[in-house]
Amino acid sequence: MDGSGQDAVARAVEARELQRGWYGEPLGELFQRLIGDLGLNQARLAAVLGLSAPMLSQLKSGQRAKIGNPAVVQRLQALQELSGQVADGRTGALEAAARMDEIRESAGSSVLGTTTHSVAADGAAPRQVVRGIQEVLRSVASAEEIEQAAHSLAPTHPHLAEFLRVYGAGRTSEAVAHYESHRD
Repeated sequence: MDGSGQDAVARAVEARELQRGWYGEPLGELFQRLIGDLGLNQARLAAVLGLSAPMLSQLKSGQRAKIGNPAVVQRLQALQELSGQVADGRTGALEAAARMDEIRESAGSSVLGTTTHSVAADGAAPRQVVRGIQEVLRSVASAEEIEQAAHSLAPTHPHLAEFLRVYGAGRTSEAVAHYESHRD
């Protein structure tokens, strides 16, 4: 492999590590899970997210690291939640297909407005608070590093370890449930 090929491989590895920090895992792995859980192909996933097929491919391969459009990120979050519901049997195939159409049609902010959320004391919805916590944690460490820190803290600080696991390496829906169960 020549020098430019090695550089491209190194950039893809770096992009995947950045994705792990930003999204909890490399987008290629996340996209494959969504494709499997939701019975999609890559072109349909791109359409639901509002990405071109080439852009999805670049994100998947690590040629691009970050999703720049916040509406696409919100659609991705909604698909992750839907995927979890399908995987654990709470949502059937027909309902999932209808929900994916809603997600595809959403402008972004409406994805979060499709369900009723309680509002925190400062006016922010629990999901917004949770996403803020997740973004901060994932900006300073990868999911694997957060898991390692949680494991180290567990014997002496079990509640802090749980916090790190739930918010730093867990799914947003689990973190929202945790947040709502621990509010005063």
